[in-house]
Amino acid sequence: MPAEQLTVAALSESELLARIFPRLNHSPGVLLGPGDDAALVSAPDGRTLISIDTQTQDQDFRLEWNNGYRTTGYDVGWKAAAQNLSDINAMGGVATSLVVSLTMPPDTPVEWVERFADGLTAGIIGLGAADCSVAGGDLGRGREIAVTVAIVGTLDGLPPVLRSGSRPGDTVALAGTVGRAAAGLALLESTVPADTLTAEQQQLMDSQCRPMPPLAAGPAAARAGATAMMDISDGLVRDGGRLAAASGVVLDLDPAALKPLAEALRPASDLLRADPMAWVLGGGEDHGLLATFPAGVQLPAGFTAIGSVQAPESSTPPGVTIAGHTAGTGGWDHFAD
Repeated sequence: MPAEQLTVAALSESELLARIFPRLNHSPGVLLGPGDDAALVSAPDGRTLISIDTQTQDQDFRLEWNNGYRTTGYDVGWKAAAQNLSDINAMGGVATSLVVSLTMPPDTPVEWVERFADGLTAGIIGLGAADCSVAGGDLGRGREIAVTVAIVGTLDGLPPVLRSGSRPGDTVALAGTVGRAAAGLALLESTVPADTLTAEQQQLMDSQCRPMPPLAAGPAAARAGATAMMDISDGLVRDGGRLAAASGVVLDLDPAALKPLAEALRPASDLLRADPMAWVLGGGEDHGLLATFPAGVQLPAGFTAIGSVQAPESSTPPGVTIAGHTAGTGGWDHFAD
């Protein structure tokens, strides 16, 4: 029976895994991969970065959006790779292996699972993490699709770049994008049919479904002496506020540097009559990098200066300001109403 007609309930776990394993890439860091009770992975410099993230159906993605776009297994697999690779990147590290837990209803099409594996592999390779691969994982039955990925990485002898090292006088810089995934989400949640969107609008939807974190930028920032860094997953202002709080500083953003980021979102904002700057400041899931560098340091390729670090005062406690004024956009909160 073709995979598009077959559901996972018709296969045993071993039969389903036999369809998944050939679709996964292999890297030198995985010394013993899928097939045993545990994987064996290398720790190149004796230290291991580790992170974990989860996507849940109807919380982090929908199988069918308001505008008619259908989320594919490929989309979910790519995004699972991207958001976890980005966490290692944000520490200045390089990912070496990951394990995946996939829970799903028994009526999930086998084709969806195969495409999930394809997207996971394509995300790893396409984002430039060819030295990372899936070392193993778990399959389970549940009421909705849920994907949890735990990822490990190496620092290649460098110190980790933390959120807490930023100092007054540093330059605030951005690698990658912000706002594009939020604009894409707004299009997905709109009633404008997906098949009527322009190529530019489709690309914004792609930023939500298949984000492109700048993986080369994290290690480059670490080598260039970045004082603090983090992944922007919940919004520039919210995540910037976390970095500012950890460092005890104020990140003052330059409106002129933010304006081009907002202008790039016009294909969606004009259609939906929305404020593109709200997406730039509050939108998450692009998985760009926010970093600070000592004044005068040449920024690594891919980074653009967007502000400066200042000492907090009684009127401006640690946080994010824009041209000296408090930034009000909150960003994403998993537990907010």
